Amino acid sequence: MKEFNELIQDQMKTMEQLLYLQNEIERCQAIEQELSKLQEETKVDQIKKEINEMKKELNEIHKVFESQTDEVIRKYQGLKETPEEALTCKMYPIR
Repeated sequence: MKEFNELIQDQMKTMEQLLYLQNEIERCQAIEQELSKLQEETKVDQIKKEINEMKKELNEIHKVFESQTDEVIRKYQGLKETPEEALTCKMYPIR
């Protein structure tokens, strides 16, 4: 009977170890899932930052483009006026 009780006690200790390890594994898996979720959120935040940076850059480029367009228009209007003035000057020279 003593041997039987010892076997039961050994088995109970083993069962206790199994339950402890099973709980630890579940706890660690929950932590792993939480960390994965946080990592995904971090990636999303990084992507949002990159998008905002690109939007700022796009706005700057858009401003440059508008400025260039205005300059092209002014230059074109100047060229349009210049040939007529040049003809007038040639036809009626200033003395």
